Amino acid sequence: MSSSAACSSASILNSSARIQVPISNFSFYFQSSLDYNPNSRFKKYKNWAFSRNFRDRYHPRKCLHQEDKSSQLLSPQEKTPNVVEISSDDKNVGIGSSPSTSFLSFLCPLLKLFSGGDPSKERNYFLEEAMSSLSTLARFPWGSRSLIEDSQTINSVDPPIRLQLFEFACPFCRRVREAITELDLSVEIYPCPKGSVRHREVVRRLGGKEQFPFLIDPNSEIQLYESSDIVKYLFQKYGKGRSPSTGLLESTIVTGWMPTLLRAGRGMTLWEKSRKEAPIKMLELFSYENNPYARIVREALCELELPYILQNVAKGSKRAPLLVEISGSKEVPYLVDHNTGQQIGDYKRIIPYLFETYSAVNM
Repeated sequence: MSSSAACSSASILNSSARIQVPISNFSFYFQSSLDYNPNSRFKKYKNWAFSRNFRDRYHPRKCLHQEDKSSQLLSPQEKTPNVVEISSDDKNVGIGSSPSTSFLSFLCPLLKLFSGGDPSKERNYFLEEAMSSLSTLARFPWGSRSLIEDSQTINSVDPPIRLQLFEFACPFCRRVREAITELDLSVEIYPCPKGSVRHREVVRRLGGKEQFPFLIDPNSEIQLYESSDIVKYLFQKYGKGRSPSTGLLESTIVTGWMPTLLRAGRGMTLWEKSRKEAPIKMLELFSYENNPYARIVREALCELELPYILQNVAKGSKRAPLLVEISGSKEVPYLVDHNTGQQIGDYKRIIPYLFETYSAVNM
């Protein structure tokens, strides 16, 4: 439940900096937790997606431009974005997300039968903790510590503009979240549960297909689908070429499904009573991927399709001092809701708060 690390006090919760997701007809504005305006360093984002072909590992494919109100495609004369080279042996490492799509479509309703029903109802927290703890053991040690603790070669500074990850509770999305934990990155999470009313459409419009995880890096103007490719890109770009921890990529097919099965599909399907409108400001969650208590909160955020800023504070993280300053301890999860001013550190209080606050019934 605890984590440590070193962080500058640059992340101050009372800020008016605004971030816009670069999506045509999906302009979500949120308050940033940073005390500087990332837009001041923002370069105009060309909406390009990348897909495979037989000759090139990635090639640019035109997407809808953010400011194109008539939904026209970008001109082919637009400048091609910087493409990070992925090693040719990538195809031999890990499993991509594509083969899982049809299986997950079958698995979601099946697991829902065993998930304990309405996620907003009172829960058996002993059982919740037991199943989540077993999930943590299944994925140990991945997603539990930051690699910057071991090496000075890892870039310990967050990108000028946060990465944007579209995901839900599936093994391949988990693989990417584990990598983000190891790299100690702060990212924007856009949950995409089955039945999504907002974020899945965004992915379909930007990338051309409904597949997850989907990563947007506004700093290098890159969009990626495949989980193994995303992990390799993240380590090449923000880990200064260092490889992921041993077994992170390869283990997904072996134990990556365990948390999904043990948690009976929690975090995979949209709660039917969730609000259709996104909150004005993004929530903020201090956690790390393989924490059993943070997992339960993350599942609830996905079931409510609430976008949030993920502040990773795994063992060795640079954000531990910030968490201590805000909450008075190193324990996670710790939720900050900038819409209501609430700050909550106990997951047993966070869960009912989320479902009560963001229920369509209570609007």
